[in-house]
Amino acid sequence: MDAQLNKPNEPERYQPREGDIVFQALPLEDDLIKAIEGVTESNYSHVGVLLKRDTEWIVIEASRPGVIYTPFNEWKAKGRDGRWAAYRLKATYQDNIPRFVKNLEQHIGKSYDFKYELTEDKLYCSELIYHAWKSSTGEQMGELKKIGELNWKPYREVIEKYNEASVPVERQVISPIELSKADQLEKIYDHGLG
Repeated sequence: MDAQLNKPNEPERYQPREGDIVFQALPLEDDLIKAIEGVTESNYSHVGVLLKRDTEWIVIEASRPGVIYTPFNEWKAKGRDGRWAAYRLKATYQDNIPRFVKNLEQHIGKSYDFKYELTEDKLYCSELIYHAWKSSTGEQMGELKKIGELNWKPYREVIEKYNEASVPVERQVISPIELSKADQLEKIYDHGLG
Protein backbone atom coordinates (compact mmCIF):
# COMPACT_ATOMS: atom_id res chain seq x y z
CA MET A 1 0.00 0.00 0.00
CA ASP A 2 1.41 3.40 -0.92
CA ALA A 3 1.35 5.92 1.89
CA GLN A 4 -0.93 8.89 1.40
CA LEU A 5 1.26 11.95 1.23
CA ASN A 6 0.18 15.31 2.52
CA LYS A 7 2.02 18.54 2.90
CA PRO A 8 1.68 19.91 6.45
CA ASN A 9 -0.82 22.62 5.38
CA GLU A 10 -3.17 20.25 3.52
CA PRO A 11 -6.27 18.71 5.12
CA GLU A 12 -5.69 15.25 6.53
CA ARG A 13 -6.89 12.16 4.71
CA TYR A 14 -5.70 9.83 7.43
CA GLN A 15 -8.22 7.29 8.76
CA PRO A 16 -6.92 6.20 12.18
CA ARG A 17 -7.14 2.67 13.55
CA GLU A 18 -6.33 1.42 17.01
CA GLY A 19 -2.78 0.13 17.09
CA ASP A 20 -1.45 2.50 14.43
CA ILE A 21 2.07 3.60 15.28
CA VAL A 22 2.59 7.33 14.80
CA PHE A 23 5.96 9.02 14.40
CA GLN A 24 6.87 12.69 14.53
CA ALA A 25 9.70 15.17 14.49
CA LEU A 26 9.80 17.03 17.79
CA PRO A 27 10.90 20.69 18.00
CA LEU A 28 14.67 21.07 18.16
CA GLU A 29 14.44 23.11 21.35
CA ASP A 30 16.69 21.03 23.56
CA ASP A 31 19.87 19.04 23.38
CA LEU A 32 18.16 15.66 23.82
CA ILE A 33 16.00 15.97 20.69
CA LYS A 34 18.95 17.30 18.69
CA ALA A 35 21.01 14.32 19.88
CA ILE A 36 18.28 11.76 19.06
CA GLU A 37 17.96 13.08 15.53
CA GLY A 38 21.71 13.50 15.08
CA VAL A 39 22.73 10.13 16.48
CA THR A 40 20.10 8.30 14.40
CA GLU A 41 20.52 10.62 11.38
CA SER A 42 16.76 10.91 11.08
CA ASN A 43 14.02 13.41 11.86
CA TYR A 44 11.95 10.58 13.37
CA SER A 45 12.53 11.72 16.96
CA HIS A 46 9.35 10.48 18.68
CA VAL A 47 6.79 7.69 18.42
CA GLY A 48 3.57 6.55 20.10
CA VAL A 49 0.60 4.23 19.50
CA LEU A 50 -2.97 5.29 18.72
CA LEU A 51 -5.78 4.05 20.96
CA LYS A 52 -9.49 4.83 20.87
CA ARG A 53 -11.24 5.73 24.12
CA ASP A 54 -14.97 6.26 23.68
CA THR A 55 -15.03 8.63 20.70
CA GLU A 56 -11.59 10.15 21.26
CA TRP A 57 -8.30 9.15 19.66
CA ILE A 58 -5.38 9.22 22.09
CA VAL A 59 -1.71 8.32 21.90
CA ILE A 60 0.08 6.21 24.49
CA GLU A 61 3.65 7.45 24.58
CA ALA A 62 6.80 7.51 26.68
CA SER A 63 7.54 11.19 26.95
CA ARG A 64 8.83 13.43 29.67
CA PRO A 65 7.95 12.72 32.48
CA GLY A 66 6.99 9.12 31.58
CA VAL A 67 4.43 6.81 29.98
CA ILE A 68 1.22 8.80 29.50
CA TYR A 69 -1.90 9.17 27.37
CA THR A 70 -2.11 12.27 25.17
CA PRO A 71 -5.08 13.31 22.99
CA PHE A 72 -4.08 12.73 19.36
CA ASN A 73 -4.68 16.34 18.27
CA GLU A 74 -2.51 17.56 21.17
CA TRP A 75 0.16 14.98 20.25
CA LYS A 76 0.23 16.20 16.63
CA ALA A 77 0.47 19.83 17.79
CA LYS A 78 3.63 19.02 19.81
CA GLY A 79 5.48 18.09 16.64
CA ARG A 80 7.80 20.27 14.59
CA ASP A 81 5.94 22.07 11.81
CA GLY A 82 3.04 19.59 11.99
CA ARG A 83 5.17 16.79 10.56
CA TRP A 84 4.17 13.24 11.41
CA ALA A 85 3.56 9.86 9.80
CA ALA A 86 1.38 6.83 10.55
CA TYR A 87 2.38 3.22 10.16
CA ARG A 88 0.02 0.27 10.43
CA LEU A 89 0.62 -3.34 11.34
CA LYS A 90 0.41 -5.48 8.21
CA ALA A 91 -2.66 -7.73 7.92
CA THR A 92 -0.71 -10.76 9.17
CA TYR A 93 -0.16 -9.01 12.52
CA GLN A 94 -3.55 -7.35 13.08
CA ASP A 95 -4.78 -10.11 15.44
CA ASN A 96 -2.01 -9.12 17.89
CA ILE A 97 -3.38 -5.60 18.44
CA PRO A 98 -5.55 -6.30 21.54
CA ARG A 99 -2.66 -8.02 23.36
CA PHE A 100 -0.23 -5.33 22.14
CA VAL A 101 -2.47 -2.55 23.49
CA LYS A 102 -2.88 -4.37 26.82
CA ASN A 103 0.90 -4.69 27.15
CA LEU A 104 1.40 -1.01 26.28
CA GLU A 105 -1.08 0.04 28.95
CA GLN A 106 0.68 -2.01 31.63
CA HIS A 107 3.48 0.56 31.46
CA ILE A 108 1.33 3.66 32.18
CA GLY A 109 2.93 5.79 34.89
CA LYS A 110 6.48 4.49 34.47
CA SER A 111 9.22 7.13 34.33
CA TYR A 112 11.02 8.28 31.21
CA ASP A 113 14.35 6.54 30.55
CA PHE A 114 16.90 9.30 30.01
CA LYS A 115 19.76 6.76 29.96
CA TYR A 116 18.21 4.78 27.08
CA GLU A 117 18.77 1.42 28.74
CA LEU A 118 16.80 -1.49 27.28
CA THR A 119 15.01 -2.36 30.54
CA GLU A 120 11.34 -2.15 31.50
CA ASP A 121 11.58 -0.15 34.74
CA LYS A 122 11.91 3.16 32.84
CA LEU A 123 11.07 3.61 29.16
CA TYR A 124 11.82 5.87 26.22
CA CYS A 125 9.34 6.19 23.36
CA SER A 126 10.43 3.48 20.93
CA GLU A 127 11.44 1.19 23.80
CA LEU A 128 7.85 1.23 25.12
CA ILE A 129 6.61 -0.10 21.78
CA TYR A 130 9.48 -2.55 21.40
CA HIS A 131 8.86 -4.16 24.81
CA ALA A 132 5.06 -4.24 24.43
CA TRP A 133 5.33 -5.93 21.03
CA LYS A 134 7.92 -8.43 22.24
CA SER A 135 5.77 -9.28 25.30
CA SER A 136 2.76 -9.73 23.01
CA THR A 137 4.33 -11.86 20.30
CA GLY A 138 7.79 -12.98 21.37
CA GLU A 139 9.10 -11.16 18.27
CA GLN A 140 11.35 -8.16 17.95
CA MET A 141 9.98 -5.08 16.22
CA GLY A 142 12.74 -3.15 14.51
CA GLU A 143 16.47 -3.68 14.65
CA LEU A 144 18.43 -3.01 17.82
CA LYS A 145 21.61 -1.03 17.23
CA LYS A 146 24.61 -0.49 19.49
CA ILE A 147 25.21 3.17 20.27
CA GLY A 148 28.73 2.68 18.90
CA GLU A 149 27.24 1.82 15.48
CA LEU A 150 25.40 5.14 15.34
CA ASN A 151 26.55 8.73 14.75
CA TRP A 152 27.27 9.31 18.46
CA LYS A 153 30.62 11.16 18.41
CA PRO A 154 29.26 14.68 17.69
CA TYR A 155 26.81 14.16 20.59
CA ARG A 156 29.22 12.68 23.15
CA GLU A 157 28.69 15.49 25.66
CA VAL A 158 24.88 15.21 25.57
CA ILE A 159 24.94 11.41 25.82
CA GLU A 160 27.33 11.55 28.78
CA LYS A 161 25.16 14.16 30.49
CA TYR A 162 22.02 12.01 30.35
CA ASN A 163 23.86 8.72 30.92
CA GLU A 164 25.72 10.23 33.89
CA ALA A 165 28.78 8.30 32.68
CA SER A 166 30.88 7.78 29.57
CA VAL A 167 29.20 6.86 26.27
CA PRO A 168 27.97 3.25 26.51
CA VAL A 169 29.05 2.27 22.98
CA GLU A 170 28.02 -1.39 23.49
CA ARG A 171 24.52 -0.50 24.74
CA GLN A 172 21.76 -1.60 22.38
CA VAL A 173 18.93 0.81 21.65
CA ILE A 174 15.81 0.82 19.50
CA SER A 175 15.29 4.17 17.79
CA PRO A 176 12.12 5.54 16.22
CA ILE A 177 13.65 5.29 12.73
CA GLU A 178 14.65 1.64 13.24
CA LEU A 179 11.17 0.90 14.59
CA SER A 180 9.65 2.46 11.45
CA LYS A 181 11.65 0.00 9.32
CA ALA A 182 10.18 -3.05 11.10
CA ASP A 183 8.95 -5.86 8.85
CA GLN A 184 5.60 -5.84 10.68
CA LEU A 185 4.80 -2.25 9.65
CA GLU A 186 3.81 -0.37 6.53
CA LYS A 187 3.62 3.39 6.16
CA ILE A 188 0.04 4.37 5.42
CA TYR A 189 0.13 8.14 5.86
CA ASP A 190 2.77 10.85 5.74
CA HIS A 191 2.03 14.40 6.84
CA GLY A 192 5.33 15.96 5.80
CA LEU A 193 7.66 13.77 7.89
CA GLY A 194 9.27 11.94 4.98
